[in-house]
Amino acid sequence: MDEIELIQKLSRDLPKTAEVITGAGDDCAVLDVGIPGYYQLFKTDAVVEGVHFDSSASPEKVGYKALARALSDIAAMGGRAGSAIVTLGLPQAFDPAYIESVYSGLRRLAESVKVAIVGGETVRNPERLILSVALVGSVPQGKCVLRSGAQPGDAIFVSGELGGSIEGKHLEFKPRLEEGEWLTEHFGIHAMIDLSDGLAGDLRHLTRAGGVGAELLTNAIPIS
Repeated sequence: MDEIELIQKLSRDLPKTAEVITGAGDDCAVLDVGIPGYYQLFKTDAVVEGVHFDSSASPEKVGYKALARALSDIAAMGGRAGSAIVTLGLPQAFDPAYIESVYSGLRRLAESVKVAIVGGETVRNPERLILSVALVGSVPQGKCVLRSGAQPGDAIFVSGELGGSIEGKHLEFKPRLEEGEWLTEHFGIHAMIDLSDGLAGDLRHLTRAGGVGAELLTNAIPIS
């Protein structure tokens, strides 16, 4: 069983309430919490030492990436980010100065996109650093873009060059918040997705949700 199959298995028959518009299976959960004209977006994402970054990575960039990943999911819904809480899983022998630098990276990105960091939790994780960010946002009810909206005949676009992780670009990518809002404001976008797991993997999520296929022209893919 691979990760996608596990997620599908765990997501079946999850409890829902009347406020749930879209639950598990998209970039964010979509909730109707009674804000006139708007849905609330809810997302959590995590970075793990040894998986998403290594010990040689700049701590500021680690903090930046942790928030950027969650922001990218808000952007993929056409939404605007609001407030975040942060959970730190600290190894036994952690360096306080390193963790302070991680938070400097978090703050730098949060301030640039006007996101408030409003609290969180600290726990022990003996082997490695884990940084998890939960984020809420909002989207106009008529502008929320779901993966399941993909239709036959749609063109596939990306918002930048792909690849470059080996050169560290995964630690400093720009969440496409402005682009997501602009696209939904000016075009009838059917579907969007955060491209954090690579073109082949994330395109499969999109086509599966929409019940469509896809054809890629290799000479048209922008490579870093």
